[in-house]
Amino acid sequence: MKHLVILPLLISAIGATTAAVALDKTRTSHKNSQAPAQKSSVVEGADNFYKSDKAIAQKVTFKNQYNMQVVGTLFIPKTLNQTAKNPAIIVGHPMGAVKEQSANLYAQKLADQGFVTLSLDLSFWGESEGRTRNAVSPDIYAEDFSAAVDFLGTRPFVDKNRIGVLGICGSGSFVISAAKIDPRMKAIATVSMYDMGAANRNGLRHSTTLEQRKKAIAEAAEQRYVEFTGGETEYTGGTVHELNENSTAIEREFYDFYRTPRGEYTSIGSSLEQEGGGRRHCRARQSGNSALNRRARRASDCYFTGACSNT
Repeated sequence: MKHLVILPLLISAIGATTAAVALDKTRTSHKNSQAPAQKSSVVEGADNFYKSDKAIAQKVTFKNQYNMQVVGTLFIPKTLNQTAKNPAIIVGHPMGAVKEQSANLYAQKLADQGFVTLSLDLSFWGESEGRTRNAVSPDIYAEDFSAAVDFLGTRPFVDKNRIGVLGICGSGSFVISAAKIDPRMKAIATVSMYDMGAANRNGLRHSTTLEQRKKAIAEAAEQRYVEFTGGETEYTGGTVHELNENSTAIEREFYDFYRTPRGEYTSIGSSLEQEGGGRRHCRARQSGNSALNRRARRASDCYFTGACSNT
């Protein structure tokens, strides 16, 4: 059975001949030695850990303009004419995810169609640099996508005038932010695009009141003193680690992917305390890193005030 993700604008804008990407809806038996996941109750779903036999995968690194090392996986079709200039697509993972979750899947399926593709870990996540880990910084995320264009556009087999970007969930809004100031991105497509700024300010279905928002800002400001004086860093929610009779439908839905072999993944050198579950706000089921997101503890943080560029 196939699940079709239609990307007509992205495909046509960079000169492709195929208008859809097929994702195999087969169960995955992936197991993570660092964090054994519980069995999924879902009958079917896209194989997040799909491995293409039509493309060559290469780990690549490059610097963004903040001099931070960004790590990605470059997928090159085995039949690619490397003496020609070929279209390329950058794929961004959801907020709180890593490239091994959904981004690699989409990148490989697009590579199967003949594209050069690049999935990347955004700064502070996965294998990419950035301290404190799991920090929320949309402006740096946007810069990472421009840095990915820098990298791809300087490959001899890539047509720098035909580079597109696919953003999944939270990355959908980040790539739009990047494209607004980087005209080298010739086409943008999103999958389950999510406005992370609005989600954090307003809550799901605009459930957060003004009083609750003010309280969160005040707590965030006070937490700065705690961390400045050496206190413990506070993290804010990802996917729950266990379910009980009081678990909500959203918690169950996300747990069923992020905490099971369907999608659970912990980067090498990380732990479940650092990377332990997809963002609760991210509704794209195709992805999600088991990750706890570091609370952006600033009263001026864009996720509370709306000052960030993707909102």
